[in-house]
Amino acid sequence: MTSTQFPRQLWRPQLATLFMMGGLAIAAGIAIAWFSGNDAINTIFEQLDHLQQHPPGWAMTPMVIGHYFWFWATALMLLVWGIMQVSPTPCPWSRTVVVGILGVLTLRYLSWRITSTLNLSTPLNGVFSLGLLALELLILFSGLVQLFLLLRVRDRHKAADQLSQMVSSGEYRPTVDVLIPTYDEPEFILRRTVIGCQAMDYEPKTVYLLDDTRRPEIRALAAELGCAYLTRPDNQHAKAGNLNHAVPQTQGELLVCFDADFVPTRNFLTRTVGFFQDPQVGLVQTPQSFYNPDPIARNLGLEDVLTPEEEVFYRQIQRVRDGAGAVVCAGTSFVVRRSALTDIGGFVTEAVSEDFFTGIQLAAKGYQLIYLNEKLSAGLAAENIAAHALQRVRWEQGTLQAFFIKSNPVTIPGLTPIQRLAYFEGLIHWFSSIARVGFLAMPLAYAFLGVIPLRATESELLYFFLPFYLVQLSVFSWLNYRSRSALLSDVYSLVLAFPLAITVFQVMMRPFGKGFKVTPKGTASDRYHFNWALAWPLMLVFGLTALSLWLNLGHCLMTMANPTEHWRGLGIGWLWSGYNLMMLGLALLVLLDAPRPSPYEWFNVRRVARLQITMPDGTQKSVWGTTTMISEVAAEVELTKADLLHTPIATGTPIAMDLADEHFTLPATLVQQRVTDGLPSLTLQFAALDLPQHRHLTELLFCRPGQWQSRCSPNELQSLWLIVTSLLKPRFLTERSPRPKPVLLSRG
Repeated sequence: MTSTQFPRQLWRPQLATLFMMGGLAIAAGIAIAWFSGNDAINTIFEQLDHLQQHPPGWAMTPMVIGHYFWFWATALMLLVWGIMQVSPTPCPWSRTVVVGILGVLTLRYLSWRITSTLNLSTPLNGVFSLGLLALELLILFSGLVQLFLLLRVRDRHKAADQLSQMVSSGEYRPTVDVLIPTYDEPEFILRRTVIGCQAMDYEPKTVYLLDDTRRPEIRALAAELGCAYLTRPDNQHAKAGNLNHAVPQTQGELLVCFDADFVPTRNFLTRTVGFFQDPQVGLVQTPQSFYNPDPIARNLGLEDVLTPEEEVFYRQIQRVRDGAGAVVCAGTSFVVRRSALTDIGGFVTEAVSEDFFTGIQLAAKGYQLIYLNEKLSAGLAAENIAAHALQRVRWEQGTLQAFFIKSNPVTIPGLTPIQRLAYFEGLIHWFSSIARVGFLAMPLAYAFLGVIPLRATESELLYFFLPFYLVQLSVFSWLNYRSRSALLSDVYSLVLAFPLAITVFQVMMRPFGKGFKVTPKGTASDRYHFNWALAWPLMLVFGLTALSLWLNLGHCLMTMANPTEHWRGLGIGWLWSGYNLMMLGLALLVLLDAPRPSPYEWFNVRRVARLQITMPDGTQKSVWGTTTMISEVAAEVELTKADLLHTPIATGTPIAMDLADEHFTLPATLVQQRVTDGLPSLTLQFAALDLPQHRHLTELLFCRPGQWQSRCSPNELQSLWLIVTSLLKPRFLTERSPRPKPVLLSRG
């Protein structure tokens, strides 16, 4: 919504920025003094290095274990594997046991790292060794907080079942206003959203289209569809200002907000409204799901394999936050109580992420935030990698602005310690991008500077690191309900590691330097496009990593050839370089956007269809078939009998497609005919649809309760295979799918 100046607390940016700069200055000062040969600093680090060379007994590898180093790793893996077999989905007892094992292993590994593996022999080694430890501490702290919060997971399905009965029966029916804020989204996207909101099985409700671009065609759309239309003379405070302008002009007891591209299922309100029978409930949030693949999956040609990036957040993190009373308001697909929103002064306008801080303000006022883990709506994921990056950078910017406003969850009055911890973990999550960049740089230091930031023998790695790593790898996907494997998570984090890391520093130095920019939606492209702006840092690191792999491997071979030259930790360098090289190669493939010729998505909807074909002589011929795919502009129908068509049908032939089970007919013309498995398959493009037909079609494609189902992500071995095969057979060199989908350009 264009760049907008948000109110700021002048002293808070100065305090937060000075705190960060002060910490960096102290670290830099110590490093400079060390490099310059300061006697006091040298003495301190010499003593610390001596302690690292002579760690306490519990941080050393027991001599009696001998060749049984694999025992603990194998035993623990078998234990957690057995637990996951007995309890395929985490439940209280299994989750507690696994979290306990992983927590103990994490603390054990961390203690070993701090007391035994630091290389402080020289200033250069020390800077990299301490830097690597700091990056690990950042990741491990976030992981330990999540493990602690995992013990408090909530599941609201049964409560929703009970509470929705009173809504369905009419015993509890508060008035509802549905708000759809829009800024420059195409008319065809808004049309499906408004129709979906009007189709929700709930009365009384009123749908409002909040147009922040004051477009005549959107006003006409609202009039055509029969929804209320609101606009304002300016765009102050972007989306939050748009919502705040609309709230006083509505009267509903509850307010529902959908982004312009999100379409609810018919049962959205019946499943959510019941929670507000408790007067302490201020907001109910549902997951964001998407009816198109995210650009990372699409560019790799793995649309039907990879789960969307947001799945981890909505299937695991939000449930964890619900248990802590710290649910994140996600800006769309939520219901809020009007009186609660009025109590906090409306949607927060201090920062870009008005949704996040509005939820924090509600929680600080004592209202309960509920998370219902049911996919009751779906929207458009970013359609290319540039839009994906823009969206994530905006989310990061808006979240990190917490350090500079009064809605900071760390300092705002009214939150409990567990709520503050949960929200704070969400803030520091964005700093993990810095760690990801640092992990790319460490193998380069091995190769080009002769630095060994981690000193560890093979036996120490097998005894301390291997059990921790293998157990963590084994349970990662299980704990997040099969929403993402650890290897695929690393790919997703690496693609945008550099822009996200840069944004951390930009926000900490100039928190309000950028305004709100809407993610472009409804786009199309008929060619491949490589994103050089995002690629060049990855390409630079890829080249350096390839060279470092060669150098590190050479160093390792030299060490093996000369046993007297024993450098603890050198062998890790070439393994690390190889792993980074593989991930960087895949990340670069992700940055090649695949063609997307049409802005309309295809859905695998199978319905019995009767086709009334107008033959050249004017007669009507009736044939039966089954739809295999349907979009808003076309359908593919597979005929049930080959002998029903004795003569080819000319392109452009008028055909009426009657969906018998849905009780409506769509006019169409033939655009393609081919044979699939010995049966004719017809691609039909719809003619102009009237409003009732459009409503029927939209409700069929987007509004069916239960249609948005969660998929399981590949496990770690399957993920490794996908990574390797994607590198060896890039998608742009191979066929996208065994059966090509019909391609139709937008009709304008």
